[in-house]
Amino acid sequence: MIGSGYVGLVSGACFADFGHTVVCVDKDERKIAALKGGAIPIFEPGLDRLVSENVRRGRLSFTTDLGPAVAEADAVFIAVGTPSRRGDGHADLSYVFAAAEEIARSLTGYTVIVDKSTVPVGTGDEVERIIHATAPEADFAVVSNPEFLREGAAIEDFKRPDRVVIGSDDPRALAVLRDIYRPLAIGRSPIVEMGRRAAELTKYAGNAFLATKITFINEIADLCEKVGADVQDVARGIGLDNRIGAKFLHAGPGYGGSCFPKDTLALLKTAQDYEAPQRIVEAVVGVNDNRKRAMGRKVIAAVGGDIRDKTVCVLGLTFKPNTDDMRDSPAIAVIQTLQDAGAHVHAHDPEGTEQAQKVLENVTYFDEPYAAMEGAEALVIVTEWDNFRALDLKRVKSLLAAPVLVDLRNIYPRARCEELGFTYCGIGR
Repeated sequence: MIGSGYVGLVSGACFADFGHTVVCVDKDERKIAALKGGAIPIFEPGLDRLVSENVRRGRLSFTTDLGPAVAEADAVFIAVGTPSRRGDGHADLSYVFAAAEEIARSLTGYTVIVDKSTVPVGTGDEVERIIHATAPEADFAVVSNPEFLREGAAIEDFKRPDRVVIGSDDPRALAVLRDIYRPLAIGRSPIVEMGRRAAELTKYAGNAFLATKITFINEIADLCEKVGADVQDVARGIGLDNRIGAKFLHAGPGYGGSCFPKDTLALLKTAQDYEAPQRIVEAVVGVNDNRKRAMGRKVIAAVGGDIRDKTVCVLGLTFKPNTDDMRDSPAIAVIQTLQDAGAHVHAHDPEGTEQAQKVLENVTYFDEPYAAMEGAEALVIVTEWDNFRALDLKRVKSLLAAPVLVDLRNIYPRARCEELGFTYCGIGR
């Protein structure tokens, strides 16, 4: 497994738990040293136990030395980052191509090279070309096997997936991948085989569709506020239609994270290259980008329109619960909008403070939520961590300088909050 970040580490640990022998390779010496010492560089529920158990059983190991690991492997998974490229928004494939060249120098016998990273259409073709150019005599196949892991539920997603997508027309490669994923057959998880380019596009199309669904319900929420409807009722009403489904119909401050923002943009760039514009996705990206700062303005309006020199408490900094990932989190834009208007920000997040400190300046961080609230003119819930769902609202009210609750995740009932004397502001309610 080349790359010991989020996808590589979770995938490697889960494969090892299936009984396979897995070597996770990473050039970051500090990360590998930490993993060898039992420290997990990311927060993912259950991952620490899974890693330690499989290390103990001798099925999972870590190294910075790619050569020997590749030489002994039946399959080599590329799970390196593909961030948005600065300047044009295309996926930066430099790490993927560098890995391909390095793999080529160490191949022995028939080996399946698996693109696990999220990559644009045609990347597998280029990986194949690079390996052929570097090692003309090598016996190998390149397969696309995109990941569909949700941060915070990644182990469950890996072990009980909706589907496993394998993109290849090489019979030997398909046989190897079927064997690797054979343990999933017990749960009857479908393995969907298709062409390599179709598999590459499947990942982007899936994420773009989910991003569209989130953005759709957010715009419906805006309409609900204007016409006097409750978006939660509307979402339930349409979500019970099994052609639509209830998932990703929770109105909020917009999507963020490591996948949706990056992948929608990469899809648009690919579409431009092939002169097949994706106008719906273009609209989704624009609406979502604008929404995040609009949520900051929503807080300012709830406080009365003038927030200069006032203190606002923000609960939840990561883009979703059960992760420490701050990438494109709505909290960033919300907080920066408040600061631009002259507010002081107190913040608390159960796991994301260390990462938040790298991207947010002039924020006062607290180790627990109630301390962050003291003296604030408003409480803003941005991320719906479980321990924010049952706050002692009477205590909250006593700590705040003004009883304003801006609930950007709709986790509290308006009637109860207003009964306790709060000025309550939700999304689409």
